[in-house]
Amino acid sequence: MIVVTGATGNVGLALARVLTEAGEEVTAVSRAVAAAVLPDGVRHRPADLTDPESLHPALAGADAMFLMLPGNDVRLDPQRIVDVVVSAGASRIVLLSSQAVGTRPDAESYAPLRRIEDVIERSGLEWTHLRPGAFASNALAWASSARAEHTIAAPFADVALPVVDPQDIAEVAATTLRRPGHDGRTYVLTGPEPISPRQRAHIIGEVLGEPITFVELTREQAREQLAAAMPEPLIEGTLGFNGAPTPEEQQVNPDAATVLGRPPHHFTDWARRNIRAFREEGPRS
Repeated sequence: MIVVTGATGNVGLALARVLTEAGEEVTAVSRAVAAAVLPDGVRHRPADLTDPESLHPALAGADAMFLMLPGNDVRLDPQRIVDVVVSAGASRIVLLSSQAVGTRPDAESYAPLRRIEDVIERSGLEWTHLRPGAFASNALAWASSARAEHTIAAPFADVALPVVDPQDIAEVAATTLRRPGHDGRTYVLTGPEPISPRQRAHIIGEVLGEPITFVELTREQAREQLAAAMPEPLIEGTLGFNGAPTPEEQQVNPDAATVLGRPPHHFTDWARRNIRAFREEGPRS
């Protein structure tokens, strides 16, 4: 049995579907979720990673766990989380980390992920770290203005990053959870080519079949928007990654293609699957 944390998120929900379709028994973990959200056959167990003991019911009988940490929550105790996984008898853990753990080793915003990687590596579990770059699904933040005003506003208009489709992250996670040969590996996951916010907005307009006006925000305007949903360290990390990426962060990494045996999805593929979000409220992935 495989336990999936963050089961209602872009990656976790897609992973639950992929695993279920592959015939795996899946337990989805989140603080709260409507049963209708999850794929048929997936068991849900409520738990809170800030209270690691709450994971015990979900981990009973588990062989492996997909772990996604909820942001930069200072209440998280990586050692206690991993101790609970070990005590439950699971043998493998796949962590959703970040590319920036490797490219920005001194950045405060990624310190929690560095700590959990270190704890997992010392745990005695079989482990794999997934380090995605920027997510294609970050474009969902533009959906409301695209619907209401046919406008997309974003900073760093022409800074291109190889954004990764959460579906690809989920499929890589499923492979590393189910198949041997990935123990002790760290995979950096990107899309197939660098693409800027201006280009992403243009693609959304093309898929919509309607003109979309792109407006470039200043760094300070972007900071004000992010402040409504993020603590300060995450804001700085996000602005730095998207506005002043390192050369490595702008490069396409072959890991996703190697694990999947196919090229990763282009942003256009993601936009086609999620275009309802830019027309009306609908399912997102």
